[in-house]
Amino acid sequence: MTKSSTAAPEAKGAKGGKKKTAPSAPKGKGTVGTPGATVSKELARRAYRSMLEARLLEEKLAALYRSGKIVGGVFLGRGQEALSVALGVHLRRGDVYAPLIRDQAGRLAFGDTILDTLRTYLGSSLGSMRGRDGNIHRGRPSEGYHAMISHLGAMVSTVCGGLMAKRFRGETGAVGATCIGEGGTSTGSFHEGMNMAAVEKLPLVVVVANNQFSYSTPNDRQFACGDLMARAEGYGVTGRRAVGNDLVDCLAVLGEAVAAARAGKGPQLVVADLLRLVGHGEHDDASYIPSALKKSPLGRDCLEIARESLLEHEWLTAKEAADWHAAVEKEVEETASKVLREPAPDPSEEDWNAFSALGRNGEEAR
Repeated sequence: MTKSSTAAPEAKGAKGGKKKTAPSAPKGKGTVGTPGATVSKELARRAYRSMLEARLLEEKLAALYRSGKIVGGVFLGRGQEALSVALGVHLRRGDVYAPLIRDQAGRLAFGDTILDTLRTYLGSSLGSMRGRDGNIHRGRPSEGYHAMISHLGAMVSTVCGGLMAKRFRGETGAVGATCIGEGGTSTGSFHEGMNMAAVEKLPLVVVVANNQFSYSTPNDRQFACGDLMARAEGYGVTGRRAVGNDLVDCLAVLGEAVAAARAGKGPQLVVADLLRLVGHGEHDDASYIPSALKKSPLGRDCLEIARESLLEHEWLTAKEAADWHAAVEKEVEETASKVLREPAPDPSEEDWNAFSALGRNGEEAR
């Protein structure tokens, strides 16, 4: 039977039924949440800063794409930053993380940088991908940071593989985590990975961003079950629900899920209802999303909700929020200017090594 988080009672979300109320606390308190799932002031501030960095960085990426500076697609995470950052901020060195297409906030929280992100998108040879991939397929495999696979669902299996490798090496205490959209839960790879994780009781956290549309396909054409939480029961894993555009709630629920996986309680499936606030990519105007849905609670901007929440709890001042925005905006602009002047890869000097040919420290394997 599906277990429900004490911080996240079951709800029907966009499909109808009772809504979940996010945790709250009196002003000035250092933590907020429910028993077993607390959020500290320091954690919330760090997460909000990463959300802000992701938003302003992606706005710059969109501008660079429209001006012809970026080759390939640009896919923004606007509206999903709270959920994304809540996973990345709870992971630590030694964990395995496979972010999805809209997980810039989680990437930054996990240790990615504005500099390396811009280097990858702009094809700089100085980036971690050495100019080989121009956008989202970036990572540092030797550090547990997997490059995204476009075949959605496949990352569940790769994280399971990473966790099994750690088990075979006798390494303990690590968590594996990945994100997926609701459409990706319909793939064979998702099923195979979840089934393996459940049977092997792997410390896996899978976060489902139920953004109501798989590209332009609505949920009622994606799955027939009344709620994606039913998937957890079907696989025999713990299911939890988060309010996808509420930072404090996402931090509480994801913190609980990661802690449970790390404590040996098996796979955790977190479902969060939200709405993608942009098209599938910068090439898509999202005209298929009904205006009523955009005006619903699901359509509220998670960055605005997070800012209001931190101000309400007196964890952030209006001046700090403005100063952070200005500082991040300046960093993004200066970094973009720097990267635009960096060299592109030279095929004649390329060593053509694949990641699999490199050792754990990035040196050629012997």
